[in-house]
Amino acid sequence: MTNAITVHYWAAAKAAAGTDSDRLEVEGPITLAEVVRRAIALHHGSRLPDVLAVCAALVGDRPVTAEDPDGVEVPPGSSVEFLPPFAGG
Repeated sequence: MTNAITVHYWAAAKAAAGTDSDRLEVEGPITLAEVVRRAIALHHGSRLPDVLAVCAALVGDRPVTAEDPDGVEVPPGSSVEFLPPFAGG
């Protein structure tokens, strides 16, 4: 099992991060709130905090947007997707 979480950014999140993905090395499970904190730290000074604040989030294929990010566990080997609102969606 890998000791990393892959973060994927879509649309405006991709533009704000300047990349389509990041790899976060972890020792064990972390919370979605920690994933967001680490992603923002990787892209310090960007618009990413504002964009992630309005994004839908998926952990694997499970939508977790309505849940408290401090209560959502993200295990090593997972992927997290940040999807901004889409016009006409």
